[in-house]
Parts: sequence; C-alpha cells; structure tokens
Amino acid sequence: MAARDMRASDADRERIAELLHEAVSDGRLTLEEHSERIERVYQAKTLGELTAFTRDLLPEEQQPFRIDGRALLALFGSSKREGRWVVPAKLPVAALFGTIELDLTDAILQRKHITLDVSALGGRLRLIVPDGVEVRITGRTVLATKDLRNPKPGPNAAEGPVVEVTGTLLLGSVKVVRPKRKRFRLRREA
Repeated sequence: MAARDMRASDADRERIAELLHEAVSDGRLTLEEHSERIERVYQAKTLGELTAFTRDLLPEEQQPFRIDGRALLALFGSSKREGRWVVPAKLPVAALFGTIELDLTDAILQRKHITLDVSALGGRLRLIVPDGVEVRITGRTVLATKDLRNPKPGPNAAEGPVVEVTGTLLLGSVKVVRPKRKRFRLRREA
C-alpha cells in the first residue's frame, strides 16, 4: 500500500482542521474557502486526501505530515526527519561525513517491520524511537560504533514494531535513543 493510501486518523483530521482555522484567522483563506475545506477534511479517508488541504498554505517543511518515501541524504551536513511522517517499509539513508536524525516518536510506520538501508562513510545515524519499538542493527559495520542507549524496548516489544538497520557503515556511528520518561515527584508540604 502506498503511504498516500493509508487511512487517516481523527487526530490527523483535527491537525489539518487546526491549520485551516489558523489560515482563516490570519487572512490566507476566506470564510467560504475555509468552510468548504473543513467539510472535505472531515470526509477525507486517506492521508493523501488530507495533504491537499494545506499544500498551498504551508511550505513543505511545515506541512503537518509527510508521506513521501524519498531517501534521506546528508553530505557534509545534516538531514532530519521528525514530527508526523509516514515511514515507508524500506527507507534508503546515506550519510557522507554527515548526520541523519530520524525521530520516530510521532511517525506512522507503514509496516510492522521497517528496514533502514544505510550507506554511510564517516557518517552518523541517530534514531529516536518510542517505547515498544525494537531496533535491530544487522548491517555491516567497519570501524563504527553502535550506541543503544536504554536498549530495552519495553514490555510489549514482542508485539511491537521492529526497525532494522541494514547496509554498510564505515567509520561512523549508529545511536538509538528513547525519549526520557517523565518522572512525577510528590512534594511534601511541611
């Protein structure tokens, strides 16, 4: 299934509706255009349908979510993908003396098993994954480091998604990070 054909959630529709409300309040949409788009937003069934409603309002990097499966490339610099985006079943990643950061905390995984096909020379890959997502590094590494900070994927990992890092990493690093859990402290009043 193409990412555009994936079913949209109520939260995805609400995110688009909020952007349309902002657009009408700052004069980028007329009340009539707003009303027409809002009606169609709540009728939309797929992510591809939803992206059409904000395409003329925001630049690509500010869109509420991305549904392209294009490769990520970092040449002597950095590349980052975060926020609400669809992670394709196989995502090519290439870093030549650069850094790629993939934040999967709000991402939509197209399949339960995602493959990151990494080609890196002196490059770094930083993965931010939520609890319940298992990361497996099966690719070839030559003079490279693997840092699995907080590597335990959580209690539901057996049923959870898997992100497999394949390919070749030469003179670089892969770092997997899980967001820190918020701790609640009880204050004692004297």
